[in-house]
Amino acid sequence: MSVGNEFNLMDDNFKKFCDKIDIRTLQPLALAYVGDAYFHLFVRTKLLVYKYKVNDLNNLSSKIVSAVYQSKAYHEIENTLTEDEKYFFKRGRNAKSRSSHSATTAEYHNSTGFEALLGVLFLKSDYTRLNEIAEAAFNSAINDIMEE
Repeated sequence: MSVGNEFNLMDDNFKKFCDKIDIRTLQPLALAYVGDAYFHLFVRTKLLVYKYKVNDLNNLSSKIVSAVYQSKAYHEIENTLTEDEKYFFKRGRNAKSRSSHSATTAEYHNSTGFEALLGVLFLKSDYTRLNEIAEAAFNSAINDIMEE
């Protein structure tokens, strides 16, 4: 399948492309796949202000995007979610997926739900809400890590 010239994140055609996608019919793990990619880029960009060596930035970003910290972040924001956001979180959380060796099953499932939620917001082009949630998750994680 070719997406041609219409697939460019920097213009309105990308939004038109996403508008063609029926988000409710996508598999929850596909939504999490997109949300995971978004959150990785968000975190890596936010960490640039710390001016660490690249290896240190990579270690810190890996920790922040881990299932453990995404699960913690979800619990921080859970009371702020709309019913629609909770629906997509639950779809991701309840999806059949493999477990992580570095997180409990519950943490892994919560992180998958969190990523699915981010994926939905990204595909809906709801960048304001996406940024609010990603920012809250980042701040929750970085504060926990700095306190360790």
